[in-house]
Amino acid sequence: MTSSAFHRTITLPASVCEQAAHHLEHAVQKAIDGAATPWRAFRGADGGDFAFSVPVVEQAAGCLLVLAAESAQSLRPSALRALITVALHLRDAAEAVRRPAIPSVAW
Repeated sequence: MTSSAFHRTITLPASVCEQAAHHLEHAVQKAIDGAATPWRAFRGADGGDFAFSVPVVEQAAGCLLVLAAESAQSLRPSALRALITVALHLRDAAEAVRRPAIPSVAW
């Protein structure tokens, strides 16, 4: 996972993008607010281009967490765990980009 400080994008592994697109499709079907934009972005990810803007990744993570909360009673534990794992991966990636770099001080 890499990021660019200039364009504020996050490049994600293909497997995470595919899983996110799959889960976001379910979020769109359940009419979760804001799920359509990240779903289109993840669904439209090109073979080698898995770079997304930070706000889209944050929005995707939030939608997936809402989906997990709304689906917790109806999903198998393994499916719920997979959904939450993808959501947290996206959230952590976005937070890592937003976190200010800690300057290294030579002692």
